[in-house]
Amino acid sequence: MGAFLLGAPLKITVIIIGAIVVNLVIRLFIRRFTTAVAKGTVGSEKAESAGRTKFSATALEAQRTGIDEQTIKERRAQRAKTVGRMLSSVTTILVSVIAVLMILDALSFNIAPILASAGIAGVAIAFGAQELVRDYLSGFFIVIEDQYGIGDTVDLGEAVGEVEDVGLRRTQIRDLTGTLWHVRNGEILRVGNLSQGWARAVLDIPIDYRTSMDEYREMTEDITRTLRKDPELSKAMLEDPEIAGVQSLSGSHRVIRTMVKTKPNLQWMVERAFRAELMTQLAKRGGQIGMVQETVLRTLPAKEEAMAPAADPDSENPSPLPSDQEIRSTVQEDSPSEGSSDDADN
Repeated sequence: MGAFLLGAPLKITVIIIGAIVVNLVIRLFIRRFTTAVAKGTVGSEKAESAGRTKFSATALEAQRTGIDEQTIKERRAQRAKTVGRMLSSVTTILVSVIAVLMILDALSFNIAPILASAGIAGVAIAFGAQELVRDYLSGFFIVIEDQYGIGDTVDLGEAVGEVEDVGLRRTQIRDLTGTLWHVRNGEILRVGNLSQGWARAVLDIPIDYRTSMDEYREMTEDITRTLRKDPELSKAMLEDPEIAGVQSLSGSHRVIRTMVKTKPNLQWMVERAFRAELMTQLAKRGGQIGMVQETVLRTLPAKEEAMAPAADPDSENPSPLPSDQEIRSTVQEDSPSEGSSDDADN
């Protein structure tokens, strides 16, 4: 009895305890790694050799991109949490599978057929779950590379809107109409992120020819000063408006392109404020937005004809309009007379 207890049961107990300890240790390292990624601290060799200090990569990224540090921290924390959750799950599965195989070997089971069957089953599952594997791999690289995050406005093809959730298998996007799109990460071939780093408000404004370019520059300067008085708009504008020049010409106006570098997701607010203030400046100066001039010519029937009922072709009272045959006969009768008159003149 003692030999039995010191045999297989003891080995199984040691294997289970060892698997739990290994899993906890690996998860501890993963947690430390994801915590360091979430904090975004980068050690400087010179600083560490002098005083063992660290500088924040978050502040550097905020200075480079113009995004506030809190948003960068939240994005990095979400990314680290997703990666850590995935690594922890993979680690638990691998340690558990190895522990089960070791327990079967301790119980004197022949695990060679099991390993062969597992290999065949793995190949079959890999072929059958290609789309699922591709979704998870694409989601992993989307999160690692920080292609987009929660709160970003992205263009994924048919789905354009604000990202509400990013997972390893699918991404949820809420468009302008309120529709929630569920997009598999494996189907995402390209990503247009409208919120990463900085944005640009592009305004193509039609201006009447009576307003010169110098007057438009003066109006732009006045608009900029007015917008800067609003703390929210001033914080959203990273640079003053830049006049790119005349974009197109027409018979009634010219289109002038003006661009403003803004913080991400705030370009539309700056565009609306700029247009509203532009209308105010144009009203003060007596200018106007260029409008396309159109002239529509219409022929109206006589009052009696408009009020008369439609004529029946089989009725005794024919239509007052001549038929096609009557028009042809009239032209044929007029042609010789015109020719004879010309001969008489000659």
